[in-house]
Amino acid sequence: MKQKIEKAIEHIKKSDKIAEEHKPLIIEKIKEWKEEENAVSDVILKLENWWMEVEPIFAELGLV
Repeated sequence: MKQKIEKAIEHIKKSDKIAEEHKPLIIEKIKEWKEEENAVSDVILKLENWWMEVEPIFAELGLV
């Protein structure tokens, strides 16, 4: 996971779609999350909870 985080940081640094003044702020926040082991777990949990809510909608539409 930490390698993926480093890869994301490099992508942000090279991106021309992100304003230069926003890049340091985004990278700083990512580095904070990287140091906080629970942050990744929190994000995964929130995404899983979200998916549990929307999965029936996607299933009803035949997309699952």
